[in-house]
Amino acid sequence: MVTTTPTRREIRRGTDMSGRFVFAIVNYGVFLALAFVCAYPFYYLIINSISSNDLAALGQIRWLPSGIHFSNYEQVFQLGGLTQAAIVSVGRTVIGTVAAVLASAFLGFMFTQTRMWGRKFWYRFVIITMYFSAGLIPVFIIVRNLGLTNNFWVYVLPFVVQPFFIILVKTYVEAMPSELQEAAEMDGANILQIFFRIYLPNMTPILATVAIFSAVAQWNSFQDTLIYITDQSLYTLQYLLYMFINQANSLALAMQNGGNLTSIVDAATSQTPTSIRMTISVIVILPIIFVYPLFQRFFVKGIMLGAVKG
Repeated sequence: MVTTTPTRREIRRGTDMSGRFVFAIVNYGVFLALAFVCAYPFYYLIINSISSNDLAALGQIRWLPSGIHFSNYEQVFQLGGLTQAAIVSVGRTVIGTVAAVLASAFLGFMFTQTRMWGRKFWYRFVIITMYFSAGLIPVFIIVRNLGLTNNFWVYVLPFVVQPFFIILVKTYVEAMPSELQEAAEMDGANILQIFFRIYLPNMTPILATVAIFSAVAQWNSFQDTLIYITDQSLYTLQYLLYMFINQANSLALAMQNGGNLTSIVDAATSQTPTSIRMTISVIVILPIIFVYPLFQRFFVKGIMLGAVKG
């Protein structure tokens, strides 16, 4: 019987395959752990919002829901101002995102044009605002003097020009072939035609990235409402969440006693501060969670292409 000993190349190949297998296991394990850490807080909110309120208040709902019911959502949706706040939040998110995307796209494109007058000065003038701010009081005085307090446009106009977004778009445009613009100019296209017909349609990945950043920031913002708005018709969902969480105890007592809502008898569905916090948090965060997967493929591509030049 003839036996053959493995060659050095075969041993090395077997060692490499074993190393790759171990690396793949560790790699998947680490990323699964990170995914769990990121996803569990949302899962925890959801299962506590649909579980028995008395068990949720005691902190006994951690992995699986118990005593499932949906009365929390029925009662929370009856809270005053929630529908109007949702309209305001959606409006500011859509309008603010579109404005920020268009402004970032145009300015990022223009800052790549060597023929633009004072291009370097204006670019540095915009970028320097990333590092220096006038502070809360001077900004409030400016906003008030512009007549933007208790005005819907205070949610949009201060956030149209975002230096970080402009940098992303500028870097992305610089990586695009300059022959596109040269060919368009030879055909007689002006600068606006070049931007809207040539460059803008080819900016989809980076513009999707900007749209995600802007939409999340707009949807989650509540401090501008806290500072500039006293008109209740202009409150946003996030600000209502902030108010309701601070007033959870009184809201729970009002719901239990009837108040403006249906009287609740069963202790399992009787509103508690914990159930109110959980339910309102789910209502506020779910829309942006559903929107993100729609842009994810553009987001990954855009952030990579806009991160390096050349």
